[in-house]
Amino acid sequence: MSGFFGCISKSDCVADVFYGTDYHSHLGTKRAGMAFYSARTGFQRAIHSLEDGYFRNKFETDVPGFEGTVGIGVISDTEAQPIQVTSHLGRFAVATVSRIINLDELEAYFLKQHRTFSETSQGSVNPTELIAMLISEGDDFTSGIQNVYDRVKGSCSMLILTENCLIAARDKLGRTPVIIGKKQDAFAVAFETSAFPNLLYETDKFLGPGEIIRITAEGYRQVRPPDHKMQICAFLWVYFGYPPSFYENINVDECRYRCGAALAREDDVEADFVAGIPDSGVGHAMGYSNEKRIPLKRPYTKYTPTWPRSFMPQNQQMRDLVAKMKLIPNHSVITGKRGLFLDDSIVRGTQLKDNIHDLYAAGIKEIHMRIACPPLTYPCDFLNFSRSRSNLDLATHKAVRLLEGKDEFDMKEYSDHTNGKYTAMVDRIRKNMNLTSLKYQKLEDLVAAIGLPKKKLCTHCWDGSSYF
Repeated sequence: MSGFFGCISKSDCVADVFYGTDYHSHLGTKRAGMAFYSARTGFQRAIHSLEDGYFRNKFETDVPGFEGTVGIGVISDTEAQPIQVTSHLGRFAVATVSRIINLDELEAYFLKQHRTFSETSQGSVNPTELIAMLISEGDDFTSGIQNVYDRVKGSCSMLILTENCLIAARDKLGRTPVIIGKKQDAFAVAFETSAFPNLLYETDKFLGPGEIIRITAEGYRQVRPPDHKMQICAFLWVYFGYPPSFYENINVDECRYRCGAALAREDDVEADFVAGIPDSGVGHAMGYSNEKRIPLKRPYTKYTPTWPRSFMPQNQQMRDLVAKMKLIPNHSVITGKRGLFLDDSIVRGTQLKDNIHDLYAAGIKEIHMRIACPPLTYPCDFLNFSRSRSNLDLATHKAVRLLEGKDEFDMKEYSDHTNGKYTAMVDRIRKNMNLTSLKYQKLEDLVAAIGLPKKKLCTHCWDGSSYF
C-alpha cells in the first residue's frame, strides 16, 4: 500500500505537506518523497528510503530548504516517488497509489516507441514514471489521466503537482480513497482523513471512482465526473486504515467495533478475557468485548518507544527479533487463563504462530482466535496488500495443500463458509497454528459492518469476485 498528501495554499505549505504526509506513515515502509513548487525557486524534490528510519527524521533536514505554496508528499511500499517530469503539458510532479498488473505490457509498448525510462524500482521500471508517461500522451491532464484509466489493469489513484494547481484523480473503480480537506486559506488532498484535524482541515469531499478534481488556493472544480461502478477495498476498514479515518464517510474504528460485535454474536465460547492483537486487532476486540460482556485486557503490551515497527531491518532474522522484542507479555493476565484474541486477518500466519508459542510459554490455558475478515483464499491483484512471494505461502493454501495432497486446487469451495471443505480448511489452519479454536468473520457480516452494498466493495481476496 501507499498513501499521499498534497496542499495548495495562499501562504507557504511546506509544514502542512510534511506533517500531512507523515500521517500516512502506516501505509508504506520502503520509500517516501516530497515535491514543491515556488515561483522563486521552481520545482524542488527529495526522496529517501524508509527501510532504516522514519519519514519525520529522514526529511526534517530537508524541510528548511523547501518553499512553495503548492506541494505533494507520498509514502510508498514500493517505488521511489514523486516523479518529476517535463512534457508538452509542462513540468509536473506525480505521486501514485497503484498496482499495475500489466506493467510489462506497458513497458514493452513504450520501448517499442524508443522511449526511455530513467527511474528503476526493484529491478524493473518505476511504475509511477510509467504513469507519468501515460499522462503525457494526453492533449491535457484530463485526457492523460483518462489514458491511465483506459490502459492500466489493476488500480491507480494519482496526485499531480503543477506550477499553479493540484490535480487529484481517484482510481477508476475507486479501490483506494482520495479525499479533499479545506481550511480558511488552503486546500489539501489525502488518502487518510486522519491527516486533517490536527492541521486544522475539515473533510470537504470524498472523490468518486474515476473522478478528477483541479484544485487551486481559491477552490476546486470537477474536470471529470465520477463513474457509477465502485470497488473500494474492504480491507481498508479491516486493516489498512488508521482508526480515526473515514472512507465513503464511514469511520474505520466504528466499523471494527461492528466487526468484533458480529463475531461475538456468532460465538458461544467461554473465555476469561478478550484481547486485540496490536494494533489493528484492538478495535475489533473492543467490539467483541462490549457485545459479549467479557473483560477486555492487554496480555501483550507494545513497547512503542523503541520498537514501534517490525519491518525496518533488512535481515529477516532481525525483523523476527524486532517483532518479538516489541511485544511484552503480562503474565498476570495470561497465566492459567482462557484468552480470546481478535486479529484483522491471517495472511501467512508466521508472526501470529510465534505469538501463540509465546502465550503458551507464559502459561495460558486456552487460546481462541477470532479473525475480523473471512479467510484470504485469493491473492490481491489490486493493492499489493499480501507480501507473500507465492500463493502457497498463504495460510489457507498451506492448509488446502495438506488436505488435498497437491499444489494445484480450486479455492472456490473453500471460500464458502457453508461448505464442508471450508470447515476442514479452517480446522487445518487451527491445528497448524496450535489454537484451541479458530473462527473467521462471515463475508456477509463484514459487508454489513462496513455498511456499503457488496457490489460497491472489492472482496476479491475472500471470494475472487472482483474485476478490472
